[in-house]
Amino acid sequence: MKKKLASLSFLLFTFAANAQNMTTTSTKTTIEKPTYDKWSIELNGGINKPTKTMTPGYATATFNPFHADLGVRYMFNPKFGLKMDFGYDQFKERDDTPEFESRMLRTSLQGVVNIGRALNFETWTNTIGLLAHGGFGVSQLTAENGFDGKDYMGHGILGLTGQIKLSNSVALTGDLTGIVNGKQNHNFDGMAPTTTGSFDGVLLNASVGLTFYLGKNEKHADWFSEENERLNNLEDRVTTIETNLIDTDKDGVADLYDLEPNTVGGVAVNTKGQAVDTNQNGVPDELESYLEKTYGQNGKGATNNTVEELINGGYVNVYFDFNSSKPTNASLSGVDFLVKYLKNNPGKSADIIGYSDEIGGSGYNTELSRKRAEAVKNVAINAGIDASRLNVIANGEDTSVNKNSKEARQIVRRVTFQVK
Repeated sequence: MKKKLASLSFLLFTFAANAQNMTTTSTKTTIEKPTYDKWSIELNGGINKPTKTMTPGYATATFNPFHADLGVRYMFNPKFGLKMDFGYDQFKERDDTPEFESRMLRTSLQGVVNIGRALNFETWTNTIGLLAHGGFGVSQLTAENGFDGKDYMGHGILGLTGQIKLSNSVALTGDLTGIVNGKQNHNFDGMAPTTTGSFDGVLLNASVGLTFYLGKNEKHADWFSEENERLNNLEDRVTTIETNLIDTDKDGVADLYDLEPNTVGGVAVNTKGQAVDTNQNGVPDELESYLEKTYGQNGKGATNNTVEELINGGYVNVYFDFNSSKPTNASLSGVDFLVKYLKNNPGKSADIIGYSDEIGGSGYNTELSRKRAEAVKNVAINAGIDASRLNVIANGEDTSVNKNSKEARQIVRRVTFQVK
């Protein structure tokens, strides 16, 4: 009898797993439009060197600190974008010149060209990039011991930024930028007026810093290659087609066209791979015929003890979708199995035991398991079983499976029975 019970248990277990996917339609290959992050914040600091409009006898060090820059950038696509940045430069004398101290603040609106993408750097590296940026802005110059007030001017700016990707969220940068001021009235040291004409001050900045990418996508536009993504999508499509041509359940219908790609082995299917179920009760005709023949009315083919062992062993279950207390149509045959047994055995009663998975709060899940058991009880009552013979038990969360597995959680969202 144990061999017979084990054989039927395997059939029921296979059917139960299949029942959870009865309503699954065929796999469709959907290629989504590639997405990438577009916003970033740039923070860097370094040195500066004014090369024009210095008062005779005054000079800064060759590598003069201090320079700082903060930028916000938006990329329209992987090759072109805009950025707004704010810069600060401090100018001080070198050791062998008179003392002075002045500061320049600026803000600029710049266009950005991703040279790395334009030149297809991705064909030889995925971690090195290069950006060109340029535009216009306004500046303000002030001096500690020089001219009074503030000197306002316009400027043009042009630079190159090298990139090394540290992660999908951060890149290390090195930048070299040149700035040309227009209508600068005072020298950078602030000690005398300018005398060189309309385009006066020229300033070089060299800095290192970090770029922080904002957004939820895997890649930022700086590192997104449209060609690589196109080839990857094409490869994925070919892989999907190759995979779906496999006939997983060996029913003669390829998974690509199989509306039910996990049919119980040996069960007859139609041209769409669906198990033949004439009465639409969620149980394939061949399996239903076997159950009726073996454990049907009057106990033909088996003793009541065998049926009771099958029920109490947890092989007869009713399943539920996530966060639902309504039994799936495909698993209502489990209630029918219990109802037939109780009708054939008027002296027996049954515990109806509800379970949930571990997603959500423990208290909520206990109540959900009770609602599931109550729902199954109501089905049995409506099928002709007296309510006094049915006892509801809420067992709450079933922790016996990996809660991170979607498939495993489907198995424990159930109601099972104990007859006595």
